[in-house]
Amino acid sequence: MVMGKNRKEKATGLTRRQALAGAAATFGFGLAAGTTLSAQERLAATLPGAKVCILTPEAVQGPFYFDPKLVRADITEGRPGAPLALTLQVVSAKDCTRLNGARVDLWHADGRGMYSGYRGQGDDAVSTRGQTFLRGTQFTDADGQVRFATIYPGWYPGRAPHIHFKILLDATTLVTGQLYFPDDLSARIYAGRPPYDERKTKRDIVANEEDFIFQDQGGADTLVSVTEEGGSYLASLVIGVDRAG
Repeated sequence: MVMGKNRKEKATGLTRRQALAGAAATFGFGLAAGTTLSAQERLAATLPGAKVCILTPEAVQGPFYFDPKLVRADITEGRPGAPLALTLQVVSAKDCTRLNGARVDLWHADGRGMYSGYRGQGDDAVSTRGQTFLRGTQFTDADGQVRFATIYPGWYPGRAPHIHFKILLDATTLVTGQLYFPDDLSARIYAGRPPYDERKTKRDIVANEEDFIFQDQGGADTLVSVTEEGGSYLASLVIGVDRAG
């Protein structure tokens, strides 16, 4: 089911965009306070937790999904790019319960705009058949959280930068969606860091608001909270699901 952008959270009246803005503010405070928490602990602290019980919108799965049957936190396989630590928290949109044991699949393009496992990838239309980079599965812990070590996603024609995700409970798919990033951050990374700035094809700049999937399928509700630490990036998002699928 594709949900609209103006849904309200029952208990607080927050939109998801407002909730994510609050998460970003929380993270900034944590850094200013100079805590001794690890990067992962600071990242987890940015999550609003089960107080944000909003149904996350569905988005098209796209042509590049397959299950590599790889349960792993680090999905990079040595692929070059800006390091990205991503924490997702899965909660029930009905009662804010944190879902333990939910399966989270993640997949996205590399710094040169290529997905693993398919022909016709990147600027030179090469084949990545048989490869599994930037794909993996994790299962949520007691706090409903999973953590992935990956890289900042690259771009390809017609789309804003994004990461695909799929949440399953037992054999039921609860939600399939896409995560998005701030436009200014993407522009800065693509202009000044390899391998993004080594592309042969000139980027046809597609901002989030110009991406038809972002516009039509609730992309504003799946913008991650993100911050930089020494050239690496920490990102987080709370995903609200219907346990019945």
